[in-house]
Amino acid sequence: MSTQTMKPTTGKRVLDLTITAMCIALVFIATMMLNIKLPIAANGGLVHLGTAMLFICAILFGPKKGASAGAIGMGLFDIVAGWTLWAPFTFITRGVQGYIVGKIAWGNGREGKHVGYNVLAMVVSVPPMLLGYFICEGILFNSWIIPLASIPGDLVQNAAGLLIAIPLCTILKRTPIFK
Repeated sequence: MSTQTMKPTTGKRVLDLTITAMCIALVFIATMMLNIKLPIAANGGLVHLGTAMLFICAILFGPKKGASAGAIGMGLFDIVAGWTLWAPFTFITRGVQGYIVGKIAWGNGREGKHVGYNVLAMVVSVPPMLLGYFICEGILFNSWIIPLASIPGDLVQNAAGLLIAIPLCTILKRTPIFK
């Protein structure tokens, strides 16, 4: 089928799928290539820039793409990087986090253009993420004490993500492609 005979809805679906796939890839790459394993946590906690990219995708493109990017991008990282047991929990936890950020940032027609709501979105998304990984570690380690050691690293990761995402999203939202 040539591009001239494609229906406008088909073109929109292809663009939507392309953006979603790019967001997933960017989250995966940011998680895979830019990470630091923490020596403080019993489970070898990990701080990475995938969270920043998750925030950026959710703010720029909304809750569905934020959820897809977080769930699939970070879940795929877990599988590829040898954290396979974590993948189902990451899929759920990071999918929920991406959805929350996008839903708040895009609520009431804001389209991720209101810095205050973007910050609020990221902050509100942290407790569900912490809870999700706390439950995950509690199950995997058969302990409700061991998961406490991961909380500082998770907080650092989310704070870094927020500090990186806010200026980048503010700049990107001002470019012609997002107007």
